Amino acid sequence: MALPAFAQSPDTTSPEVMKDMAPDALRDGIENRHPSAYYILAAKLFNEGERDDAVFWFYTGQLRYRMLLGCKPDLAPDQDPALFASLNETVGRPLNGYAFGDVDELGTTIEDVLEWDGEHPNGYVSKAECEQIITAERAGLGELREMINEKADEIRKQREENGLENR
Repeated sequence: MALPAFAQSPDTTSPEVMKDMAPDALRDGIENRHPSAYYILAAKLFNEGERDDAVFWFYTGQLRYRMLLGCKPDLAPDQDPALFASLNETVGRPLNGYAFGDVDELGTTIEDVLEWDGEHPNGYVSKAECEQIITAERAGLGELREMINEKADEIRKQREENGLENR
């Protein structure tokens, strides 16, 4: 049985160990870490007040996790699919609350995420073997960016009506 051809070997550091790592250590080689590392980094940065960086790493992690789940549909539902859902709720909810407070910046951040992803290897998803899934997930994130840009005024108005800050 042939193993997938990855640009580099994936980092197998457990999420429990990553939780204790400093942000700079997590960021070093993150492209070869499990997608949960991006969420852990985002949460750490958000809690340290580096919120714009946190949004970048959150959306990068979400993109990479969607790629992983799309390319490996047979993963046990109580493993990565459950962790992805949990991270999106626990890390994603406060980050999205912040991110959508400046929809112009969020659109720019999503562009930056797509650029970063295109320029960096992925230690968990073979770009050669999962090209279709990767293309679809990147397109989906691009569509989110377009929707945010198109509905920016509507988003701002709804946030204001809900008592949420627009920056």
